[in-house]
Amino acid sequence: MAVQTVATSSDSTVDLGPAAALSCRECGHRVPLGPVFACEECFGPLEIAYDFSAYDTEELRRRIEAGPANIWRYAPLLPVPADVAGKPNLNPGWTKLVKADNLARELGVTGGLYVKDDSGNPTHSFKDRVVAQALEAARAFGFTTLSCSSTGNLAGAVGAAAARAGFRSCVFIPHDLEQGKVVMAAVYGGELVGIEGNYDDVNRFCSELIGDPAGEGWGFVNVNLRPYYAEGSKTLAYEICEQLGWRLPDQIVIPIASGSQLTKIDKGLQELIRLGLVEDRPYKIFGAQAEGCSPVSTAFKAGHDVVRPQKPDTIAKSLAIGNPADGPYVLDVARRTGGAVEDVTDAQIVDAIRLLARTEGIFAETAGGVTVGVTRKLLEEGVLDPAKTTVVLNTGDGLKTLDAVAGTGLTATIRPTLDSFREAGLA
Repeated sequence: MAVQTVATSSDSTVDLGPAAALSCRECGHRVPLGPVFACEECFGPLEIAYDFSAYDTEELRRRIEAGPANIWRYAPLLPVPADVAGKPNLNPGWTKLVKADNLARELGVTGGLYVKDDSGNPTHSFKDRVVAQALEAARAFGFTTLSCSSTGNLAGAVGAAAARAGFRSCVFIPHDLEQGKVVMAAVYGGELVGIEGNYDDVNRFCSELIGDPAGEGWGFVNVNLRPYYAEGSKTLAYEICEQLGWRLPDQIVIPIASGSQLTKIDKGLQELIRLGLVEDRPYKIFGAQAEGCSPVSTAFKAGHDVVRPQKPDTIAKSLAIGNPADGPYVLDVARRTGGAVEDVTDAQIVDAIRLLARTEGIFAETAGGVTVGVTRKLLEEGVLDPAKTTVVLNTGDGLKTLDAVAGTGLTATIRPTLDSFREAGLA
């Protein structure tokens, strides 16, 4: 495959592998690769368009399987240079796909239940995947500062990736995030700024900063680098299928914040089908939200195409985006695949966190509680088929959201004697 090189506005060239252009998701208008995210014709979102035409299926499969045990094994399918694995990066990915037999028995699943556990990434969330991708775009476009608007996990991922790569970082978060996420974002030595307001307020501020001289040289991973950043989520689809023996799951349950992860997982599955790496057969995608921030679920259940913004009020702060950018596209994916979008209460989220920990030894953050909780709810309602192969995403580590399970603690306090042990009923 020939490398695509595209002139940027500074007359330099960028090497982003098979990436050919940016294409508008709404009108199809194409522009050269660059740090832009909105179509100049219709203001629709831009995404990466590729040229995979020269790939041979079996050769590509062998190349992937011989690659490193991280997301760069899929470099031929991503907007990155061929030598990406040799650059200073956190190299996330290739996390465990856990066959969750204990949880399956608890929920009545007979067709095979798996948890894709992304808490094993360098900063313990799936955000390392998308940031690693955005970092390579930032390098290509000559940015010197890495930034983002974040509900927590992304802030830590940006701080860590910037430290590793030698970038300055300055990230923006709502002022009232969980303390664990604040500490994790700050420890890498970059600048961490709290904004008075919720995530949507933070995101609006970052969009203003991009257009101001003060933001010159800044790569906002989820704003002006968003088309590249979003492609990192495809690697979840690639890994799941490869770890299943190069086959599609029948059903997959995915948490919704902005909605980008869900839509890009679908894009990744479609790419694998087109490339002949997996058999083309039906699959269903289900979206999961917290009831206290469920604009996409509300629209889906009402049969609407428009997602009306909501003011978030939930313990699942990593999903607390009241105006999700990819919300309408999530609706399209769920309806096209025969899936659904559902939500659960905060109490159900906590119960699901404990259920996953008790059955599989996986301590999920609140977003994982959302996906497990929604999985259980959809099974009870007969929407998910218990006889089908099902994959549930856990996107982060429960140590980041300890407040959600603060009532969990000691079973008993005893004296250091056997009599006290027996008196406590522990024998």
